[in-house]
Amino acid sequence: MPLTDHMTQKMEKERNKNSCRNTKATSPSQSNLQLLVLLLVCGVPLTSGKDVKEEVVGYGYKIGSVNSGLTGKLLTADLSLIKRSSVYGNDIQHLNLIAEFETKNRLRVRITDSKNQRWEIPQHIVPRQNHSPKNYLHYSPLNHRLLPDNNLLSDPNSDLLFTLHNTIPFGFSVTRKSSGDVLFDTSTDMSNPDTFLVFKDQYIQLSSRLPIKRSSLYGLGEHTKSTFKLKPDDTFTLWNADLASANIDVNLYGSHPFYIDVRSASADGKVQAGTTHGVLLLNSNGMDIVYGGDRITYKVIGGIIDLYFFAGPSPDMVIEQYTELIGRPAPMPYWSFGFHQCRYGYKNISDVEGVVAGYAKARIPLEVMWTDIDYMDAYKDFTFHPVNFPLEKMKKFVNTLHQNGQKYVVILDPGISVNSTYETYIRGMQADIFIKRNGIPYMGEVWPGKVYFPDFINPAGREFWGNEIKIFRELLPVDGLWIDMNEISNFIDPTPNPLSTVDDPPYRINNAGIRRPINNKTVPATSLHFDVMKEYNVHNLYGLLESKATNVGLINSTGKRPFVLSRSTFIGSGRYTAHWTGDNAATWDDLAYTIPSILNFGLFGIPMVGADICGFSGNTNEELCRRWIQLGSFYPFARDHSSIDTTRQELYLWDSVAASARKVLGLRYQLLPYFYTLMYEAHIKGTPIARPLFFSFPQDIKTYEVNSQFLIGKGVMVSPVLKSGATSVDAYFPAGNWFDLFNYSNTVSVSPGKYIKLAAPADHINVHVHEGNILALQGEAMTTEEARKTAFHLLVVLSSSGNSTGELFLDDGESVEMGGERKSWSLVKFHSEIVGDMATVRSNIINGEFAFSQKWMVSKVTFIGLKKTNGIKWYELQTSKETRSGNRRIRASLNNNGDFDVLVMSGLSLFLGEEFKLNVKL
Repeated sequence: MPLTDHMTQKMEKERNKNSCRNTKATSPSQSNLQLLVLLLVCGVPLTSGKDVKEEVVGYGYKIGSVNSGLTGKLLTADLSLIKRSSVYGNDIQHLNLIAEFETKNRLRVRITDSKNQRWEIPQHIVPRQNHSPKNYLHYSPLNHRLLPDNNLLSDPNSDLLFTLHNTIPFGFSVTRKSSGDVLFDTSTDMSNPDTFLVFKDQYIQLSSRLPIKRSSLYGLGEHTKSTFKLKPDDTFTLWNADLASANIDVNLYGSHPFYIDVRSASADGKVQAGTTHGVLLLNSNGMDIVYGGDRITYKVIGGIIDLYFFAGPSPDMVIEQYTELIGRPAPMPYWSFGFHQCRYGYKNISDVEGVVAGYAKARIPLEVMWTDIDYMDAYKDFTFHPVNFPLEKMKKFVNTLHQNGQKYVVILDPGISVNSTYETYIRGMQADIFIKRNGIPYMGEVWPGKVYFPDFINPAGREFWGNEIKIFRELLPVDGLWIDMNEISNFIDPTPNPLSTVDDPPYRINNAGIRRPINNKTVPATSLHFDVMKEYNVHNLYGLLESKATNVGLINSTGKRPFVLSRSTFIGSGRYTAHWTGDNAATWDDLAYTIPSILNFGLFGIPMVGADICGFSGNTNEELCRRWIQLGSFYPFARDHSSIDTTRQELYLWDSVAASARKVLGLRYQLLPYFYTLMYEAHIKGTPIARPLFFSFPQDIKTYEVNSQFLIGKGVMVSPVLKSGATSVDAYFPAGNWFDLFNYSNTVSVSPGKYIKLAAPADHINVHVHEGNILALQGEAMTTEEARKTAFHLLVVLSSSGNSTGELFLDDGESVEMGGERKSWSLVKFHSEIVGDMATVRSNIINGEFAFSQKWMVSKVTFIGLKKTNGIKWYELQTSKETRSGNRRIRASLNNNGDFDVLVMSGLSLFLGEEFKLNVKL
């Protein structure tokens, strides 16, 4: 029979009385620890001075009862406060903890007020795959249990184990059943008050131990950092703010309270190096996350504790499990993988036309032309400057771009000018869709002057925005939209409400690195959104909400796959938008910082990410811009962008930069099918496009420290020059054979992995492909449209240890759906191996009819990584229709330069939509 609350309280009281009488300990350290615990439980004050006492933020909670559901996959516990503290407000007396396995690889732990509903992110704002009960408030347990020292929650199909520790204060831990490795442990360090669970209305604190020598953390953004791996003794503040990304170590435009933990091998051998798990705190309120190396501590100013643990155990599997919860990344149109050019400060339409002509004259690929707020009339959204960018000239310009196979993207800011003659403003007022404060629309100030901000939580606000996009595109058929300033940025500091702590909470997060009030340069926290949602709670969601509304608006207007680029992001933004890293600077440091930033967004489920090539603020120079385009050509999103007060930096302005651009963009355009296939993989599985080295080589612990290189997909490695004057680069190569994609005869072979000094003359960046990969390449061209018309070239990188594989995804590049039920797509899988003296490559196709209908051809197959041979003895090509052997149309050439042979089979004329097998006897 269930225990009554009275009986539970009586048993707890008796247990505490006995504890107060028994202070026996086996060691001085244990004695001190027990003494501190007993003083708390028995009500003995730790200090006598009021000021000192007030510094203790909280004393933790104890377990009242533990309950389990009938399925065995749910555990709940009632928690009661041990002792009150008034620091940062009053404690919430009673909490409810719920632990549940939502899938075999995902464990959720939720702690909230057991009596009152608190703010938590609604399902309709961040849709997530969720198998849990909808409302835990006043949860009625199914099965009460007595309180052993530890209460366990386990799923027979899961490697995760949840343990509720019946200590005072209580704690919980998450471990791996397979190894006993502790992934998360909130057990209290009695000497450190920051380790206690504290739960107040405007301050929540939770802390976990970490194995300092075995734990490598990545994530927790958005910040500009010099390293990808998180450094100990750092605080990561999450509060979306218009702070330039040129500022390091401060909160920037997005909030992502998610990290992955890559473990080194354990001493007992039970944990393999590279074993990885992920942790998400699903909370939209402002927070500081303090990482000490041996501990991670969350200090949050609202909401609830809603933790998700992802079992992995590989890095890519963690991201797959994470994006399964928050939503897979949106597919991007094929054209968005071309090169983009922008500048804040183009004077007029003639200036923009001159830039397009400049790229054409220099024979540098230009896919998309952009304009910043310069095109607007008085910086008002959805308008055109009547003199500098008149509508009729704009229409002619965009039409010319489209005829050339190029695209056009413009910027939008959320602030709507308060102007009684401005039609967008008039429609917004009529629809009553602006964020309010004190019952009227809140008035901020941005580029147009006085503005109101649309409320994207309001269904009418989303409809309003979509309608404005539709009206605008009927005037000018732009191909994508760039949404900026959506943190929300505000040029003024709103006055806080003196009667409320909402505008100025008792705990000040480290906003802007100086504990700046959360109201500064944004919308006041006391503002209200639709359904009485406070800005205080939804502030970090604004960019996500605008991205979703813009995405939907473009689909409804174009009927095609949308391209949205947003500065502000949150958990789940990748479902709707791409991202760039914001206002960086034209410095060598900023060039280097782009790599950790881009890798982070891959972890956050936003794989289409890039940085402003050549730098946004400050004047760039020829060498920096040359090195930047060499690196930036391999960002998933590649755009040159600069500020109005800087010198121009279009790539054709320096001969050496133009030459480098032609070279590296030439390789990028050959790799477009690979980039696009990685986009498909990201959309289906969540896997990043740009990846850290440890994604492919998790057991190589040296890859955990690499900040200056990255992978595209699983096997193309980019090793850029990041320092002025350098003509070589020290690049880390994981074990295996690596081949230079600019010259297949240049190889690096290492075992085990090690650093290699590579030549990097002014016009060169090192890009290598690892053995075991098959890349489907196409020809160079000035636009992606033209590149897609060229024949395919299969680059087969033979493996010294077995098989080589690769994939190619094909569709029209612009349909809203990528893959799925339409069947108007093809997925070609390539497989190669060497058995004895026979090299083989073959294809298998899903939905081959689509590829066949497009008449895509493979004209050449190149094998690299061949051990030294005396030549080709015989070859055979098999298709479903014929077998060819010794056909004169097929040319074979063997290059014996370097450590490996390169075999080129050309003149093939193979239909991609038809399965084939090519055998070569060596």
